Amino acid sequence: MEYLQQALERFKQQQGSEEAPPRRPAGFPSPVPPAIVYTATKTVELTDHTVRAQRLITGCEGGPFLDAYKLLRTQVVQQCRQKGWNVVGVTSPTSHEGKTLTAVNLSVALAMDLTHTVLLVDADMRRPGVHQAFGMDSAPGLAEHLFDNVPLERLLVHPGIGRFVFLPGGRGIRNSAEALASPRMAGLVEELRHRYPARLLVFDLPPLLSRADVLGFVPHIDALLLVVEEGRTASTDVKRAMGLLKGSVPILGGVLNKSGRADMTPGRAKDLLLSYSG
Repeated sequence: MEYLQQALERFKQQQGSEEAPPRRPAGFPSPVPPAIVYTATKTVELTDHTVRAQRLITGCEGGPFLDAYKLLRTQVVQQCRQKGWNVVGVTSPTSHEGKTLTAVNLSVALAMDLTHTVLLVDADMRRPGVHQAFGMDSAPGLAEHLFDNVPLERLLVHPGIGRFVFLPGGRGIRNSAEALASPRMAGLVEELRHRYPARLLVFDLPPLLSRADVLGFVPHIDALLLVVEEGRTASTDVKRAMGLLKGSVPILGGVLNKSGRADMTPGRAKDLLLSYSG
């Protein structure tokens, strides 16, 4: 996937001074936040079957699969601390390239770092899927908050993983681009951005090239992570994605998903390795 590395390098060179300035002073608070007891937030229990079937890193005691996400976490946190970011989007050029799995496992890995809490928001509002990664058939979420005024505290879910909660996408909607670009959505992002100073926000976004959702939403995030799949993502799609994003949002890097896959079972973690180029 040399074309991905080359495209990222060209993108960074083209950005130059266009990169957005830090949104807040660099660095996260250094003291470890106090332990959190989730009382109002809904809690779901992850089964071993769900963890294995969804390839969540909570089921890994070690190995290349877990190490890859920890490496990705380290590089993302370093960039966020240096530039004062705390809102990261995850997308892919087209569908079925592993962006949701990456967003989920990156969020879980981030929550393993005790210096901050993590909130994952399912912003793929036409085809929400984060709830499925945690064994839920359906769940109200972002759509119900935006359109039905359901309070966030009734929608957040804690899957029993450390300092991590997620906001499901809720019911699928057709006018997703308009919803993500709406003033109400902008207000929600700002509220979440400043509510907890030691919180990282991760948004699982729709595929970039399929509709206008991501381009309408990127003004609300600090940086974007692009997921591609080895043997599936075309170099032309990567170039188109980079062209659309030029000057609109900093790119953290690219995740090469399913690198060298030969067997997709959790026992063959080396076949699921991620490559990060930041």
